[in-house]
Amino acid sequence: MKIKIIGVGKIKKKYFTQGIAEYSKRLQPFCDFEIVEVKDEKAPENLSAAQMQQVKDIEGQRILTKIKSDDYVIVLAIDGQVLSSEELAQQVADLTTYGHSKITFVIGGSLGLGTKVMQRAQASISFGRFTLPHQLMRLVLTEQVYRICMINAGNHYHK
Repeated sequence: MKIKIIGVGKIKKKYFTQGIAEYSKRLQPFCDFEIVEVKDEKAPENLSAAQMQQVKDIEGQRILTKIKSDDYVIVLAIDGQVLSSEELAQQVADLTTYGHSKITFVIGGSLGLGTKVMQRAQASISFGRFTLPHQLMRLVLTEQVYRICMINAGNHYHK
């Protein structure tokens, strides 16, 4: 199984990079795990709706170049399906059972995801209705990928 996280922007805080590195290391026995960063588009604070869409579309094009045709794409979005860790683990297990061995999670930038990325996705999940910084979300998602692997391996980490 190959699991990839595509995120917009670089992780700047050392404590985030350390946490991500730790979970990435723990994932090595369970899957081929990769984090891909795409450049974020610089934008001023006060954007019109059209300008926001343009930024999301530019970042979206960068994301789409990192997605392969056989990737099963799951985007993170506030209005996505809310799942428990066990439910997400079951979804991943089902995907791999039925021929989807390459799973790609996508975290958008500070403005969210562009239309074409959302259209490319086969699923959309949410970690709740609250908003988290995308850098923190990358750490949280990496931990959840590790938790998924632990649940599916029958390990006690989850408890």
